[in-house]
Amino acid sequence: MRRAVVPLLSGCVLLVGLSAAAAEDPVVAVVDGVPVPKSALERAYEALPEQYRQLPKEALMRPLLERVIEDELLRREAERRGLDRDPAVVAEIEQARARVLRNALLARIIEQATDEETLRRRYEERVRDPAAKVVEARLRHVLLADEASAREVIAELDRGADFAELARRRSTGPSGPKGGDLGWVRREQLVPEFAAAAFALEPGRYTREPVKSRFGWHVILMEDRRETVPTFEELEGELRQELAREAIEAELERLRAAARIEIREEALAAP
Repeated sequence: MRRAVVPLLSGCVLLVGLSAAAAEDPVVAVVDGVPVPKSALERAYEALPEQYRQLPKEALMRPLLERVIEDELLRREAERRGLDRDPAVVAEIEQARARVLRNALLARIIEQATDEETLRRRYEERVRDPAAKVVEARLRHVLLADEASAREVIAELDRGADFAELARRRSTGPSGPKGGDLGWVRREQLVPEFAAAAFALEPGRYTREPVKSRFGWHVILMEDRRETVPTFEELEGELRQELAREAIEAELERLRAAARIEIREEALAAP
């Protein structure tokens, strides 16, 4: 297993630190007297790309342990050779430290700004806005292979045929057995040509001309329409991003206002 997995993990766990194991953090190995706590493996596992975390976790533990041990050996050898005092290496370490601290701060800001109560409050504010309302339509359609067939269906409807029965008998689409019923849908859920024709109808009306889309030719019936608002679950992701962005922008504005920042244009423009 180690041959198959460890090469793929290279570079994923190099920043995993080794710390003294607490009582609830069992030691899984000892390298020259230095304990390797199980939490080091957990951090290494969390750093893996998503596709590797689809594998059974227990199958990854031994390869990860080998990788962590190798990383510790390499780190100690690098220090023995004095690389930790090399100016270029020191600069990279400082950059990595700054990146970790920045990410930790951003994660804390976002966590505090997107708690459940704040999300719910922002959702209530959003749905009170009339602009948040969306129009849904209860639609049926008959899908046909060619324009001539669609015109035949329209002619039958003009003579009083039942739309659902026609759909069951003639539609080639998956909704045909259900009488062409598409349920309640929103404009953005439909292909543009279909949506434009469907939402131009009044309830109880059907298209007087065939509607062409990439699926074929349609005859569409607007059964009913209503206004509704998105559910909390539908907006949650968008609201999280919105609140996170606002919180980060506010924090940056506060920090900029409190700092003395001098831009030296001449140095910036120098080659």
